Amino acid sequence: MRGAPQGCAVGGSGEEFLLMSRRHVIYGLIAVTVGGAILPACTTSRHAERSARRSVAFDLLDLAQARAAGSAQFDVLDLDHNKKLTRTELAGRLNALEFIDADRDFDGRLSKTEYLAVVDQRFKAADANRNGSLDAQELRSPAGLRLLRLLS
Repeated sequence: MRGAPQGCAVGGSGEEFLLMSRRHVIYGLIAVTVGGAILPACTTSRHAERSARRSVAFDLLDLAQARAAGSAQFDVLDLDHNKKLTRTELAGRLNALEFIDADRDFDGRLSKTEYLAVVDQRFKAADANRNGSLDAQELRSPAGLRLLRLLS
């Protein structure tokens, strides 16, 4: 019928209505999937920014301090005290690819040595001027925020 809106079945079998409903379901699933992938990243970065604002109370952070903070954080995150961190225990501090890359012995868990290797890697990435320490500006950079996510 010419006057009926598209997707509405006025009389007939209702196939047009079903097709429109499927289309809406598919679009809804896509929106939820994309939103579900973006939302945790947004909330994680907001958490890291808040942590950065709290953590940037000092002028400089050197690698030894970062490693000490990373070691202490590892102990806090190791809820079952088995000296290994699972992805669940990491609580979003590493994404799936970063976790796989960090898991050098391929056992599906990170040892303290593997965790601290990621701390070292992120520290070096955040040290823009390569002076061996991070100032407040470097800690607020994207690389610095990724490091702070591991330390807090």
